[in-house]
Amino acid sequence: MAFSAYVFDAYGTLFDVHAAVRRNAERIGPDGPQLSELWRAKQLEYSWVRALMGAYVDFWQLTEQALDYAFDKFPSADRSLRADLLDAYWRLDCYPEVPSVLKALKDGGARLAILSNGSPAMLEAAVKSAALDQVLDDVISVDPLRTFKTSPQVYDSVATAWRVYPDRISFQSSNRWDIAGATRFGFRTVWINRSGQPDEYRDFSPARILPDLRALD
Repeated sequence: MAFSAYVFDAYGTLFDVHAAVRRNAERIGPDGPQLSELWRAKQLEYSWVRALMGAYVDFWQLTEQALDYAFDKFPSADRSLRADLLDAYWRLDCYPEVPSVLKALKDGGARLAILSNGSPAMLEAAVKSAALDQVLDDVISVDPLRTFKTSPQVYDSVATAWRVYPDRISFQSSNRWDIAGATRFGFRTVWINRSGQPDEYRDFSPARILPDLRALD
């Protein structure tokens, strides 16, 4: 089946969420990798809990709160780097293959979008920093819906905006829980399993599992 619409999760799929800590690795100390992992884990956990409670705040606030928790958990890390880490999060590195893969899809006539928990300002900054604004047709944030993935209305926002049946949209994410939600909604899903994680949510299996985006079709 050929797809004319491709939708990508942003953080962890197109953009390396650990780039902010890695840029400051020498200054942050030996607990930097663990701090980065916890920062990301809490960022996601806070989004799920707030979605369940119906107590929305935007993803940037969750990113700040998650970093503060990570600093509390790893007191050896230099807290004076907080501002630098948050600033770096606006300009995360994209994965090496991302620009060429998106350009090839675009040149082939595909419509491309990001669908992300990120706030509009966060996404705009990341997309421009990586020069992906030249190939993306849309950057869609959950912010107008005031909830987070995996709410079905988040995935529906793309299908409705584009007037495309869900099964005609190929959705790519590095987050297995996100793939489960998108599969349940009806997208064709591709799990970008960059770190070789074991499968889960097996009743909502992806159509494909890839180590990165290079083999995407």
